Amino acid sequence: MITHCLSWLRTGICKAAILSLATLLATVGNTNAQRPAAVVRVDEVRTEPLSQTVPVIGRLVARYEGVVAARVGGAIASFNVRVGDRVKAGDIIASIEDALLVAARQQAQGRLAETQARIVTAQAQLALARQQTTRLAALKNTQATSKALYDDAVQSEAIGRARVREAQAAMNTARANLVVMEIDLQHAQVAAPYTGIIVQRILEKGAYAKTGDAMVRMMTDTEMEVEADVPFERLAGLVEGLEVQVTLDDGKHYAAMVRAIIPQEDRRTRTRAVRLSSDFANAETLADGQSATVQIPIGAARTVTSVHKDAVNRSGDKTLVYVVQSEVAKLRPVTLGQALGTRFEVLTGLQAGELVVVRGNERLSPDDKVRIDSAGKPAS
Repeated sequence: MITHCLSWLRTGICKAAILSLATLLATVGNTNAQRPAAVVRVDEVRTEPLSQTVPVIGRLVARYEGVVAARVGGAIASFNVRVGDRVKAGDIIASIEDALLVAARQQAQGRLAETQARIVTAQAQLALARQQTTRLAALKNTQATSKALYDDAVQSEAIGRARVREAQAAMNTARANLVVMEIDLQHAQVAAPYTGIIVQRILEKGAYAKTGDAMVRMMTDTEMEVEADVPFERLAGLVEGLEVQVTLDDGKHYAAMVRAIIPQEDRRTRTRAVRLSSDFANAETLADGQSATVQIPIGAARTVTSVHKDAVNRSGDKTLVYVVQSEVAKLRPVTLGQALGTRFEVLTGLQAGELVVVRGNERLSPDDKVRIDSAGKPAS
C-alpha cells in the first residue's frame, strides 16, 4: 500500500509540473502578442556610384593676374591707388600728362576741317566743269565752238572728279587720325581692366612711362581656380568637365570641375598642371597660393549597394541588421565592404530598396512588430 501511495504522489507532481509549465508558456506568448509595436525609423538600402580617389596637393591661383601697362607715353601726373587697394573694372588707376595729346587732338581736328573744306571746293570746281561740258556739248556741231574746246571741257570735268575723290580720301585719313588722337587721350587715364586688388606699384608719380611700360601689378581676388600638379600615371581618370572634390586648408569641401589639363609636363616630377574651377564661398577671403587638396579618381566608377551605418549591429564576429518586412523586424546577417561616408558598401545580405531599421534597433528582438516613424530619415 505504501508503494501505491508513492507512485500516485510522483504521478501527481509530474502532472502538476507539466500543467504549470504550459500555463507559463501561454502567459508569455500572450504577453508577446499583446506588446505594442515598436516605433522605429528606417532607411532604404540603395545603389550609388563609387569612385576611388587619391589626394593630390594643389593651390589656389587667381584667374586674372599680371601687370597693367601704359598704353601711351608720357609723364605720370597722378596715382590714385596704393598697394592693397581694391578696384573695380574701369576704375582709374593713374593719369598720364595729356597736354601734348590734347594739342595733337586739336591739330587733328584742324586737319579734318581743312579736308572737309577742300571737298567743298573740289565739288564746286567739278560742278563748274560739268556746266561747261554741258554747254559745249550743245554747240560742238555748230560754228560757235570747236571740237578742241569741247574736249578740254571733258578733260576738266574728269580732273574735277579726281580732285573730289582725292579730297574725300584726305578727309577719311584726317578723320581716322582724329580717332587715334581721341583713343590716345582716353588711354592717358590708366583704367583697371578687371575687378581685383593692387599688389604692386611699379612706377611712381613723376616717372616717365613709355608705351608698354608696366605701371602696377594686380590680381583678381574674387575669382579663384585650383591648380594641381597631377602625376602622369593619375591622368587617365581625368577628363575635362569631370567633377571632383576639393578641400581647402580650413576644412571646407567644394565641388570643382576639371577645366583644363595643361599639355606641358614637368620633367623632374613627371606631373602636369590641371586647372579646376569652382564657386568658392567668401572668395574675397581666399589667397593666391593657398593650399587645396584635390581628390583625383584612380579608377573607373562602379555602382555599389550601400546601407546606412546606423542600421549596423555587431554581435561577436557577426554583422546584423533589422529588415522591416510586413511590419515585422527580421534580423539578417550581412557582409559589408568599405565605408562610404555615413554608409557601408553591402557585399551580401541586402537588396536595393529594402528598408532597414536605423533608430530603435537597440530595443528590438527578432520578429518584433514595428511601426515606422515618418518624422524623418538620418542624414546620408
